[in-house]
Amino acid sequence: MEDLIVEKRKEGIFLTVLGFGMGNYKDSKMEILADKGNGNHAYIDTMQEAKKVLGTEFFGTMYTIAKDVKIQVEFNPNKVQAYRLIGYENRLLNDEDFNDDKKDAGELGSGHTVTAFYEIIPVGVESDYIKSIDNLKYTKVTNVKNTNELLTVKFRYKDPDGDVSKLLVNTVIDTNKSYNEASEDFKFSAAVALFGLQLRDSNFINTKNSSDVIALAKAGKGVDEDGYRAEFIRLVKSL
Repeated sequence: MEDLIVEKRKEGIFLTVLGFGMGNYKDSKMEILADKGNGNHAYIDTMQEAKKVLGTEFFGTMYTIAKDVKIQVEFNPNKVQAYRLIGYENRLLNDEDFNDDKKDAGELGSGHTVTAFYEIIPVGVESDYIKSIDNLKYTKVTNVKNTNELLTVKFRYKDPDGDVSKLLVNTVIDTNKSYNEASEDFKFSAAVALFGLQLRDSNFINTKNSSDVIALAKAGKGVDEDGYRAEFIRLVKSL
């Protein structure tokens, strides 16, 4: 089935997979099939979710506007001494794969956004997670010591009917903002990330209390016209 999906993908036929019911439902298998078909994957378990996927987000679910999307983040070593990506373990690529147009990657639908969280340890901050290593003799010296750049994001994608990728590059400046100045979207996304780490019993968090997730989510709830964020808060409270 995967070979057939890949073959049709080359002809410009994309596949979006929607899951219903439970029983022998295999979420991981559905995700693989959607990935092979340059489409999206969603699980429909409630009427609200059905309206979200097939109503509010219909065009984003069904219409791919960019395929083989790859994102590469480079932190300024004068600002960040260590970092880790939270989640996306099944999406990781080797560094050299970023410029390889033969490597398959994710897709973006119309109106979709992608959120990735990094945990960073700033320069000068002591941490038990940083192990002592010898300095490298042949390390290139960065030429951005006198700038306020925090990181550079590289975004590579192909048009739905294209075979050659396009590259976008943007730098992010260190604004030194505090958590209280963070946007509601950031706070809510952080709540979702924290909840995921709690479910996985991660060793990288200092709270396993769901009330901390709820407090963070409420701080980022905002207007919430469709009630999706309120639904997340109800989910956390029910566990």
